[in-house]
Amino acid sequence: MEIYDAIIIGAGPAGLTAALYLARKKANTLLITEDIGGQAALAGQVENYPSQKIISGHDLMAKIHEQVEVLKVSIIYEQIKSIQKSDNQFKVVTDAKDYSSHTVIISSGKMPKKLNVPGEGKLTGRGVTYCVTCDAPNFKNVPVAVIGGGNSAMDSVLQLSKYTNQLYLVDINNEFIADAIMQEKVENLGFVKILHNKKIIAINGDQVVSAIEIEDIKTKQKEEIKVDGVFVTIGYQPSTDFEMPVKLNKKREIIIDKNCNTNIPGFFAAGDVTDLQAKQMVVAAGEGAKAALAAFNYLTKNK
Repeated sequence: MEIYDAIIIGAGPAGLTAALYLARKKANTLLITEDIGGQAALAGQVENYPSQKIISGHDLMAKIHEQVEVLKVSIIYEQIKSIQKSDNQFKVVTDAKDYSSHTVIISSGKMPKKLNVPGEGKLTGRGVTYCVTCDAPNFKNVPVAVIGGGNSAMDSVLQLSKYTNQLYLVDINNEFIADAIMQEKVENLGFVKILHNKKIIAINGDQVVSAIEIEDIKTKQKEEIKVDGVFVTIGYQPSTDFEMPVKLNKKREIIIDKNCNTNIPGFFAAGDVTDLQAKQMVVAAGEGAKAALAAFNYLTKNK
């Protein structure tokens, strides 16, 4: 069995950048992922990435992916099941086969959080969605609810506004946590019905979504709102739902030091899957570079 210098898990900003750096160091690298770009590829408009005044998340990830492809990094599309360490080597098990390496970098990012309310599971893909970039065009001129109060929620509203002016923005908090500039863009639309201090208690519909039920946090008053679509944008949880030996915090984020080391020598992590506070594309890319350099230094000393 071939033993790679490094196996990278995930192909978002952190994973692709790590692959770029290791390839330039001539390290024998394998990138294992389920998709290219991760959650970053779903962003409608990115306005805070250096050198790019405005660009879609998909296009930005495509540019970085192209750089990696030029360097001929091996990329396979499989799902991770477990990672084990034995005799100073790592065994990475996917849904297809096993791979071995001297180092591992986890950059698997995050996955959307769910509301966990009645009707959500049954109606996912039938009006309930977690990806505005994927599904916004399917809701032309119909009422839609966006759930959340952060930047992802604002971005979802802005994208949906190109297809419908029947928009509800439902936020469980008293005020939005999104950046002020994002809030201003949404408010300037003029037709978004903003509902603060409201939580979703159910999503109704037989074969497809027909309405949401909301409850006022303070008064406990309930209300049904007729909608055809529900975009859930309440944040993300780390993609760490596979077996591995590293330490996690209470949020199930991988605990790292300033050089992207975990508690296991040779095992590194970068990007949104870690306990690093700033969850931004440019930060993830920088952390991917740091993890790659740390992995290369480990290889130099220990291989």
